[in-house]
Amino acid sequence: MLSLKESLKILKETKALLEGHFILSSGLHSPQYVQCAKLLSQPEKASKICDSLATKISKEFKEIDLILSPAMGGIIVGYEIGKIMRKETIFAERVNGKFELRRDFKIEKNHKVLIVEDVITTGKSSLECSRLVFESDAKIVGYACIIDRSNGRSLIKDKIVSQIELNIPTYNQKDLPENLSLIKAIKPGSRNL
Repeated sequence: MLSLKESLKILKETKALLEGHFILSSGLHSPQYVQCAKLLSQPEKASKICDSLATKISKEFKEIDLILSPAMGGIIVGYEIGKIMRKETIFAERVNGKFELRRDFKIEKNHKVLIVEDVITTGKSSLECSRLVFESDAKIVGYACIIDRSNGRSLIKDKIVSQIELNIPTYNQKDLPENLSLIKAIKPGSRNL
């Protein structure tokens, strides 16, 4: 299993940790942004992170029937974790702003579902996926992500297993520190296109 130091080294090597002024998909502002797509664009390095995360998941959650990920950010991570753990993996897509299962994906009744993402900040996408699990009369065993940057403020009240926990501050627009307000804000996330 990779240490935090080794994991952070990989993030830096892949340029997945960005500095600047970012507007997150939650609407919050941040001086740093984790662009997991940069990490995932280098499969050899990403596989080390995913292998380590899968080990942590296996220790925490004993029974998993299905892995569900939100599109876009969670698809590759969910696939990799599913491949390592030999579990079926599906993803939810936004249709008119709401997550839905498409492509004939189904969640079977009573299945034990793990929700996997790349980054959790507020947990909003994961919780939106949770609705699909509950509507299918299935059970959520937990949540997992490469990076948990929620600082304990996630909307998710259940256990989150992560490879890396980052304490990156977030701010509402009206509470921006002066140094951040002087930098032009960009929206790097997939929901901000």
